[in-house]
Amino acid sequence: MGSFSIALSGLQADTVSLNTIGNNLANLNTTAYKNQGTTFEDLFYQQIGTSGSNNPLQVGVGTRVSGTATDFTQGTLLPTGQPNDMALSGNGFFVVQQNGVPQLTRAGNFQLNQQGSLITVNGANVMGYPAQNGVVNVNAGLVPIVLPVGVTQAAQATQSVSITANLNAGATVGTAFTTPVTIYDSLGKSHALTVTYTKTGLNTWDYSVQMPAGEATGAPLNNIGTLTFDSNGNLTSPTGTISNITFPGLADGASDLSFNWNLASGGNPTITQTTAPSTTGAALQDGYASGNYSGFTVDQNGVVTAKFDNNHTQVVGQVAVATVTNTQGLVMMGHNNFATTAASGAAVVGVAGTGGRGTIEDSTLEQSNVDISTEFANLIVAQRSFEANSKTITTFDAVTQATLGMIR
Repeated sequence: MGSFSIALSGLQADTVSLNTIGNNLANLNTTAYKNQGTTFEDLFYQQIGTSGSNNPLQVGVGTRVSGTATDFTQGTLLPTGQPNDMALSGNGFFVVQQNGVPQLTRAGNFQLNQQGSLITVNGANVMGYPAQNGVVNVNAGLVPIVLPVGVTQAAQATQSVSITANLNAGATVGTAFTTPVTIYDSLGKSHALTVTYTKTGLNTWDYSVQMPAGEATGAPLNNIGTLTFDSNGNLTSPTGTISNITFPGLADGASDLSFNWNLASGGNPTITQTTAPSTTGAALQDGYASGNYSGFTVDQNGVVTAKFDNNHTQVVGQVAVATVTNTQGLVMMGHNNFATTAASGAAVVGVAGTGGRGTIEDSTLEQSNVDISTEFANLIVAQRSFEANSKTITTFDAVTQATLGMIR
């Protein structure tokens, strides 16, 4: 009867192989699914004697499944246009957590819940490093990535102004040139500031910083002065910064508006004097109006930046990426997730683009790496093997019937 168990072991192994292939085909369109393959090994052997040359005579007792190897090669990266989607280009896994249990996944088809938490389709939190005042702290513990959904970003009053300009050295005394600059008060209201340069003599220009009439009731401070240039057109006085230009008593009830005017960038004056016509290259300031959350982006290192409809952005965190020493030791948990084991080693968590970890592609999803043509070929081979083992059983049955017939 041992002959039947040999063929039965083959049928059992082939069934596992067929199940594996069927699972691969079923997950052909599963996000970031990793193809699996079944391997076999022979069982122990019974020694039934030796030959004349003293070589062992052995008979095998069948086969069994030795392993199911997972192919972790990267699937095709497909742009989706959905800002919640992410894909890892290279090694590593996203770190997710549900009910306090951390797991790993390659599937980046994330969603935002009502609280603004970035979650998987199964509800697990996407984990990352926190940010404080727009600065990510990668030395802190992992926390859920949360976006400021429904949040209105408070306005920020202008604190610094920088103007890049050239004043015409050939202009006659009394010539005036203006530069408009939009600034913001503490309530987020914009004010059309005007900087007026008036030539008063050789290499000297008076400046005057003014707001529109009626927008500030108090007398302005530090808003007028003189710019002095050397014979090469370089600003010699004042240098660095004109501090605390102040407009008190704003008509809209905002706090007194006080800011600095930076006259240098990288050690070089931003205002020059040449014989070219007077021009303004750029007028920059750091204030902004209040704004509502409008979306987010993720860069290749996983830095998550929230966007507001006032054209301002804020870094809110950085997506964590983990690697393991032996990916074959990971256990598939369903829902596109993996869990570490003693065989895989502990997850080493860091950020994308470092330590051998891949980079993150925003608005992109990794596709399944199942090759349908290969699976169909494997399916045929597994089917033929199953049929062969079935034939072995029918053959053993025929031999058994013939033997019993001899007894009768």
